[in-house]
This record gives sequence, C-alpha cells and structure tokens, in this order.
Amino acid sequence: MSLTKILYITPSMQSFVKSDIKMLSEYFRVQVINQPWGNKKLAPLNFIRQFFDMLFNISGSRFILVNFGGYWAFWATIFGKVFFKKVFIITHGTDCASIPEINYGSLRISLLKRICDFSYRRAAAIFPVSESLIETELLFDPEITSKKQGLHHHFPKLETPTEVIYNGLDENQWTLPTHNKRIRNSFLAVMSPSQFTLKGGDLILEIAKKYPNCSFYFAGVQPSAIAFENTDNVHFLGFLSPEELKTWYQKCEFYFQLSSFEGFGCALCEAMLCGAIPIGAHTNHIPNIVGDSGFIIRKKSLEAAIPIIDKALNAPNKDLLSINSRLHIQANYSLARRKKNLIESLERFTGESYTH
Repeated sequence: MSLTKILYITPSMQSFVKSDIKMLSEYFRVQVINQPWGNKKLAPLNFIRQFFDMLFNISGSRFILVNFGGYWAFWATIFGKVFFKKVFIITHGTDCASIPEINYGSLRISLLKRICDFSYRRAAAIFPVSESLIETELLFDPEITSKKQGLHHHFPKLETPTEVIYNGLDENQWTLPTHNKRIRNSFLAVMSPSQFTLKGGDLILEIAKKYPNCSFYFAGVQPSAIAFENTDNVHFLGFLSPEELKTWYQKCEFYFQLSSFEGFGCALCEAMLCGAIPIGAHTNHIPNIVGDSGFIIRKKSLEAAIPIIDKALNAPNKDLLSINSRLHIQANYSLARRKKNLIESLERFTGESYTH
C-alpha cells in the first residue's frame, strides 16, 4: 500500500528536524521543501522559489506540516487555503518571542510578526514543543524587561487549537559512556557565537573565574568569535560533529543550560542521556527537563550561581544523579513518545488513521 504524501516545510535542517522527517517517513511519503532562509540576502529569492516548489508539489498532498513560524509559513498557508489542505505549524521558540533587550525573537520584526499572525490564525493546529511557548514569564535574566512571552501574549486573539508535543530524543544515539572516566569537576555548554549571551556564556565565564580548579568547555564556539578575558580553565572546542559532541557529553560531569530564553532544550536532553548532570536556568521548560536529576540557578547572576555550583560540586551522589539524568529523559522526552503524540494529533485533526 502506497504511503500518503505530505509536504514538510522547514527553514533549516537541525538534528531534531531530521529526526522528525525520519519518524514521519514511517507513516507518510514526506516531500521536504527547504530553502536556505538563514541567509537574509536570499530571502526574496527564497520566497519566489518556495512558491514554485509549493506549486509543483502540492498535488496529491494530504496536509502541510510547517517547522517554525516564519516567512516560509506564508505560502504554506496560502496554498493550504487554495487547495483545501490543512496546515499544521510546529513552534520552537524564536517564533513565539520578542525580546529586544537581547536581540532575540522573530516577533521583534514587524513584517515577520504579521506573517506569523496570518499563518497561526489560519493553521488547523499549532504544536509548540513546550507549554512555555504558549505563555510564560521570564524571571531568570534581570536584563530582560519584556517578561511576558508566548503565543497567547503576542497574539491574544489567537483561537487556533494548540497542543504541546515535546521534542523527542533518540536514546540509542545519545548513550552513557562504556567506561565512566569523566573529567573531574568539568562543565560543558553548547552554543553558537551568536547565541553566546542568550545561552548564558557570559555568566559561565564569570563562574569560571571563581573556580580555577574546574574545567569549562564551550562547544560550537571558537575563542576568536567572542571577546573574553583568557583563563587557563576555559576551553573552546569549536564546531563538533554529533559523534564528537557525544564524546564530550560523556566526558564532562556537568552540563550548563543557562539560557535567558529556551523554547525546549534539545542539547540539554542529549547531554542528560549521556549522563551529564544538568545545571539549568529557571526559565521556560528547563526546570521540567532537569527535574530532580540536577540543579537550577534561579537568577542570572554570580551571586545566585555560586551556591548552586558549590552544591553541585560537593554532591555526594553524582553517580546517581548521572543515571537519573538519563532515566528522566527516557521517561519524559523519548522519540517514541513524540512519535505517538504527533501521529495521534495529526490523525485527530485530519480525521484519518495513519497507523495501519
């Protein structure tokens, strides 16, 4: 029996996007439409190219699934309306936020916000990856004055059904080390140079100065990309492949997720599956991901961080916390759970069954 065709629109191909495409391919013939929207200069060309990609591929498609709200959702919404195809939008974070103080959030841009509003209102359903993307209050970073964020805050008249479907992680890809030889008192964080302040890199550098006998590692960043005071205990690993990243997850005792805003936290979950003990910010969904297996810093300040770092370093049960980190992600954020919830939601909104 031939699989039902669907269109999957995405502006990027991160690991969680590839994971969704692979998962959906078990049930559908997935036609991916992906333009390089990360290059702003190509935006007009991408807009035209997507129009023709949609035009040539819409025939025979059962529905349209859009990854992230953004410019690429406009044609998906138009074609869905014209060709009577239901449109579903997965939101991840920047598409639900406007935080000018840290230059974050698609909704800061007037035109982009209007396009998101247009597409969100016309979608059959929106699938945020955490509850915080529907509505949240940011209390971690004192620099942020735009405390209230989320779909319902920015679009108070939005009536489109929203169903939270958490991201799912592959426990077979992110594994515990075969030999537990972690670097003693070591901390890892993953971010790009443009995310350095957003992900708390500035606070981590402050923490590093106070703990000269600990080791701090940044994946995804080269030292030339940021301005910082060089210290012997801070190491920049640059861009890492997934396999190299897994090795570092397995090497380090602790993992930092000190974001001022974080729609979900896939890297945090990956690290926890590899047994790294999480230290997270008290923002968005991060405390739920950390659970009882790690530590939460309530304010983005050195004064709030030091007691938590001391507690983590002196924890008598690090081995148990490491195991519990993996178990917590397996129980709550598995790939199987995301697959089940996403397929069930699609079946409910389309009125069809895809699990034959």
